[in-house]
Amino acid sequence: MELREAKDRFIHTWGTLATQWGINRTMSQIHALLLLSPKSLNADEIMDELQISRGNVNMNLRDLMSWGIIYKQLLPGERKEYFIAEKDIWKVARLIARERKKRELTPIVDTIDDIKKNLKDNTEEGKEFQKIINDISSVSSFTEMTLDHIVKSEESWLINTFLKVFK
Repeated sequence: MELREAKDRFIHTWGTLATQWGINRTMSQIHALLLLSPKSLNADEIMDELQISRGNVNMNLRDLMSWGIIYKQLLPGERKEYFIAEKDIWKVARLIARERKKRELTPIVDTIDDIKKNLKDNTEEGKEFQKIINDISSVSSFTEMTLDHIVKSEESWLINTFLKVFK
């Protein structure tokens, strides 16, 4: 397999995988391109490589920077902005876990906690609702705790933990 074909295949697959996580395909493809690139790229190079519009590139670059998985890089003598991806994949995994927790898990945990504190209904339907809310709260709390460990962990801790799970 030629490098160009392998690179295109990886970028396509990375983008497809991301949509299954609820992440924009183009955002993920830009991330994959920057991840694979040995040098920083500017918006024009990203547009040409992925055949996408400037607006799409700029919007997704801002999102990727807000996630902390790419960085702006100013090159001496260049007026254009260049972008480079974080290359430490374990750090990328922790940053993505942190961001997904913030965007997806924290809102549901906050809502569940508020409902648990304020729901005052002793009917049969109210009790069933409280049971489901408590069950969701248990799962959410476990997930939140697990993500907190991942976000704060180092590569060796993650590997050792996962190996213990599969023994």
